[in-house]
Amino acid sequence: MIGAEPDPPYDRPPLSKGYLRGEEDFSHIQSRPESEYSKYAVELRKSTRVSAIEAGRQMVQLDSGEQLSYSSLIVATGGRNRRPQIPGIDLEGVLQLRRREDSDRIRQAANSGGRAVVIGMGFIGSEVTASLRMLGCEVTAVELEQWPLARALSEEVGRELGEMHRAHGVELVLGDGIESFFGADGRLRSVRTRSGRVLDCDFAVIALGIEPEVDLLKTAGADIDNGVLVDERCRTSLPSVFAAGDCANRIHPLFGRRMRIEHWNNADRMGRFAGRNAAGKDQVFDDVPSFWSDQYDEKIEYIGHHVHFDRVVVRGDLAARKFFGFYIENDIIQAVVAMGYSDAIVEPVEKLIRYRHPIPDERLSDDPVQMAEMIKHLRSELS
Repeated sequence: MIGAEPDPPYDRPPLSKGYLRGEEDFSHIQSRPESEYSKYAVELRKSTRVSAIEAGRQMVQLDSGEQLSYSSLIVATGGRNRRPQIPGIDLEGVLQLRRREDSDRIRQAANSGGRAVVIGMGFIGSEVTASLRMLGCEVTAVELEQWPLARALSEEVGRELGEMHRAHGVELVLGDGIESFFGADGRLRSVRTRSGRVLDCDFAVIALGIEPEVDLLKTAGADIDNGVLVDERCRTSLPSVFAAGDCANRIHPLFGRRMRIEHWNNADRMGRFAGRNAAGKDQVFDDVPSFWSDQYDEKIEYIGHHVHFDRVVVRGDLAARKFFGFYIENDIIQAVVAMGYSDAIVEPVEKLIRYRHPIPDERLSDDPVQMAEMIKHLRSELS
């Protein structure tokens, strides 16, 4: 197992939440104790980079010049943060979040400075915003869209999340982008938006998404299109080379389309299938995508995958943040977002999405038990 970071493998979701706030120790977010790798005959190489993949020779070359042969290779390189060419972006105090060390820097800045600007209100930006407010920082969040999480959620849900942030004291600057960063003595002092607003701050966090890290695979000759293309068994176009996680654009047999998912659940589950198939199994990865987001004391759950939708049917109370939102296309449920419920919703909602047949709106409910019963009746009716 080869990784460029100095740390052993760890779970990244806490970097914007509990770990960032100092509530979780690093030992608690490691994938497993480092001592266990040798126990399972895994050679762990930290702070090590691969410079080339030679698929014809079934060889990887390290930056050191060393070559390692393989019978199967799994590439799980994830992504790299988008870092736009904005004047002043290299000033001290302009931060981003991807690795443990990034989270450490943000926490240090939060402990020593009171005013923060967060740029981008996707999931990472929204979670960092919430964590900074919980740490006592003044936060202004700038988002180019008209509501938070616009890429992932509908307007009804996104605007309610915006109200949640405002209720916790966040100043939201929506429909605006960043024009430049200004500093003094090499350190950030303010941010100027495209509309001309000047936002004084002690530090800023850029959260504008990622690009799949596929340079090695592209150079090696793998098929690339918004990530490395893999089939339903996580195989790339290169012989004996598999890929998983944020870098992999996979065929999903249930939805009948390609998708590249940038969430921990997908990387965790896809990695398991890639590992099994690299070891000689023949398993189709048809997992229904899901993710969660913790912001303040609220939890957002999302199950499924929608690209387009005709309508969103809401059951429950949006304002009270206890609801289900059903994303529907051609009368078929593509995805469900929920707040105010436990993880017990995942199983019935996943079955609802796997059903892949029209469901009348009047049968949709915000009660997970009723949904489970409805699925039984729908399957009975279909048969």
